[in-house]
Amino acid sequence: MNFRSKETLEVWLEEFRSAREAGDLIRVIIQDGSDGSDTGLVIVPVKNSSVSIFMQPTAIGDTHWQVTVEPTDETLTLNSHQLHLLASELSVAAELCAYLEARSVGHEETLSERG
Repeated sequence: MNFRSKETLEVWLEEFRSAREAGDLIRVIIQDGSDGSDTGLVIVPVKNSSVSIFMQPTAIGDTHWQVTVEPTDETLTLNSHQLHLLASELSVAAELCAYLEARSVGHEETLSERG
């Protein structure tokens, strides 16, 4: 079974940061797969907002990723500068998602290799 471990995602995230010089607050946390394997979960913090964003593969072994923006009960009121910063952060998240999808194509990492 193919998956992307937390360790693999941390390497990819560091490469993304180095190439882009963005995403310093983005991190990878352990996410337990249905078989107990570490599938990794990418957390994208958003400054000046209570919005929470995370991304993960659509399914283990799939090269497509999905971004989830968790709802908040708070109304978000921003000035033009804050809105620009939010748009910039969302742009970095979109670029990271595309980067992770590109890195996932042809990636082979099996549970037995991690054993």
